[in-house]
Amino acid sequence: MAESAHSALLLPALTCPFPSLISPYADQVDKETFAWLTASRMIEDPAELERYREAGYGYLGARTYPYAGHEMLRLVTDWCVWLFAFDDAFCESDRRAAEIARALPLLLTVLDDLETGARVENPFARSMLDIKGRVAAAGDADQLDRWRSVVKDYLFAQVWEAANREDAVVPTYGDYIFMRRRTGAMLTVFALVDLATGRPLTTDEWRHPDMRAISQSANDVVVWDNDLLSYAKERDGVNSRNNLVNVLARHRHHSIQDAMNQIGRMRDDAILRMLDLRARLEQMNSPAVDAYVRGLEHWISGSVAYSLTSTRYTRAWEGVATPAVGPRQRN
Repeated sequence: MAESAHSALLLPALTCPFPSLISPYADQVDKETFAWLTASRMIEDPAELERYREAGYGYLGARTYPYAGHEMLRLVTDWCVWLFAFDDAFCESDRRAAEIARALPLLLTVLDDLETGARVENPFARSMLDIKGRVAAAGDADQLDRWRSVVKDYLFAQVWEAANREDAVVPTYGDYIFMRRRTGAMLTVFALVDLATGRPLTTDEWRHPDMRAISQSANDVVVWDNDLLSYAKERDGVNSRNNLVNVLARHRHHSIQDAMNQIGRMRDDAILRMLDLRARLEQMNSPAVDAYVRGLEHWISGSVAYSLTSTRYTRAWEGVATPAVGPRQRN
């Protein structure tokens, strides 16, 4: 890495050809989700809670699900906050792989066996049970099973990520690309899109190869953007090796700036693949498929717009880097 620890960096332009919208429930849901987080006791440190309040996670939900009604927006936003809290407690920490593995049985029991209202002491498990009950009430059995399946993949992937931290391993490029599609939890939020649109996908639609491909490309864009936007926050932390910037720097011998530029090109290519796949999927003449594809597009435009303004990311970049250009979006 040619740059010093304090070199100025230039973030690539996060181009986005998709509409950027925000829900009219943004302010209300931001307050309600923060109250839910506080009551959950997943985070009890007052200073940390204040950082969550300032980050305004309700606006992430409002931008990524701008079409959702109030109750569905609450559900998807609460789930996003659960993921952030779990990430901060287990994934952005020095938790050992074995410690995370030992936490899995309770969380998997919540997903598979416990009914809503069961007594659970662990705050993360208790909050997950609440979310599961709301997913079950909002959707059908297939939608619940899709969500549970990808949540399990996410949880198991955290053990792999923790093993990298524990052994000071920068994963290979191929391993990282494959596992980042799971550690990023994007499939867990994509699985809620057809609940939020109110247009359930059939099993055949969900499993269609082009649907899987467009979900994968959207997943890549969001998590690679996150690696760029999280780099300043993570580069001196325990999880710095689990970032595509450092993977490219280590295994492709890029400088930090060149690695960031490469990721910018990669995510633009993934967006072009999405546009090609969208044209093919439109030929299915399915309102549910069309709504799902639009939901993926809102996740990309919404996550970019949110991340470039949220204190979760912007504070770490002060004096380190600036965007080459703001997100270019078609409204």
